[in-house]
Formats: sequence, C-alpha cells, structure tokens
Amino acid sequence: MKALITGASSGIGRDLSRELSKRGYDLIIVARNKEKLEKLKKELKTKVEIIVMDLTIEENCKELYEQAKDIDILVNNAGLGEFGKFTETDLKKELTVINTNITALHILTKLYLQDMTKRNNGRILNVASIAGFIPGPLMATYYASKAYVVRLSEAIREELNKQNSKVKISLLCPGPVKTNFNNVANVKFQMKSLTSEYVARYAIDKMLKNKFYIVPGITIKLAKSFSKLTPTKILAKCSYHMQTKKN
Repeated sequence: MKALITGASSGIGRDLSRELSKRGYDLIIVARNKEKLEKLKKELKTKVEIIVMDLTIEENCKELYEQAKDIDILVNNAGLGEFGKFTETDLKKELTVINTNITALHILTKLYLQDMTKRNNGRILNVASIAGFIPGPLMATYYASKAYVVRLSEAIREELNKQNSKVKISLLCPGPVKTNFNNVANVKFQMKSLTSEYVARYAIDKMLKNKFYIVPGITIKLAKSFSKLTPTKILAKCSYHMQTKKN
C-alpha cells in the first residue's frame, strides 16, 4: 500500500506522513524543501520516496502525477494563507495561495481520481479548514480557497455515491493548529490550537473508517454547526472580529 502526501515537509503534512508510515504504508512525500523531506525520511520505517517540487506551477502537478502513479491514498495537504485587507494584500502572494490551495489540489484530485475510479479502489484526503464553511474578511483569499476545497469534495463524494464506487474521499477541516502555516500567513491565533500530531492521528483514524467530514476538536465541531444555523452576514461579522485578534 502506498500513499502520496503533498506539503509533507512540516506541520500536518509531516505528521500525516508519520501516521501513515506507522500503519505500514510506503510513502511518496512531496514539498519544496529537500532538507526537511530528507530529515523526515530518515525517521520513517517504511519505504519513502522524496519528490522535491513546487506545486504552484501547473505543469509540475501534472509531472508529479506522471512520476508517481499507482497510489492507494492521495493526501492533498499543501496549503498557504495570507492575512490583511483584500485591497492591501500582495496580489502575487494571493495568486500563489490560489495556485497551491485550489489549482494544485484540483489537478491532482482529478488525475488520481480518474485512475482510482477505473480500478474501483483508493482514497483521497483533501485538507480544507473550518474556514471553508464561513466568510473570511482579512483572510479573504485563504477562506475562499478552502470553501472551494469543501464544495469540490462534497460534489465528488455525491458522484462517487451515485456510481456505487468503492473509492472514498474525505475532507479534513481543522481549526487552529500549531504549525509553520501561522508564520507564513502572518497570523497569531487567540483560540487554543491543537497539535499537528493530534490532528494527523485523528484524521487518519477517521479516513480509514470512511468518515467524510473530519473535524478535530469539540470547539471546531461546534463552530461548524454554528455556521449552518447562522446567516452569512452575521458569520462575516463574527469572523472579522476574530480575525482582528490574529495580527
């Protein structure tokens, strides 16, 4: 059994790799930082292949698929964020967020899902966020990108169900997690953060039990329920209030 994990050099991606290796999966770990990937490889007990690649480039995503076919689990974990007013944030960085969080995930999901449906076997774990269920003023691009991941995954799940497919898709939606993401996105969370180790272990447990929505932590579960019952305008106001405490 083999799993491919993007954004595997740190945070949730690194710990998802550790969890899958503990459970006997050979791995293909993908990120831009070769040194961190090599360090991770040394501690894992199963067979590990390293691919150093920038997935913000569309052609690289297609090349990754060509290099690493015949996998049993695809984990789309690579992600970026940016904090600030939409009129003031850097457009180049925002496009990088979109290319990472949306375009790369879309390409890899499509290419690998086509193979999985043909053989009627396989799993995809798309890493979204609780941000995918609410508006995100001051992190508009990031929240919108995660909403895309949520809706894409929900739609694919229904298509697979209608086909009676044995292929499974899961959606990981954590809240604040102690990772390097916070530094890259220039945010500081006031809410207590979960550890990436806990989130990874919880995610793999639920994925292997065919759970679709994977929401670690009681606070974030309540937040997801709150988002269903609350008008969008109110959600946006609440979100803005929370966002102002991050910087």
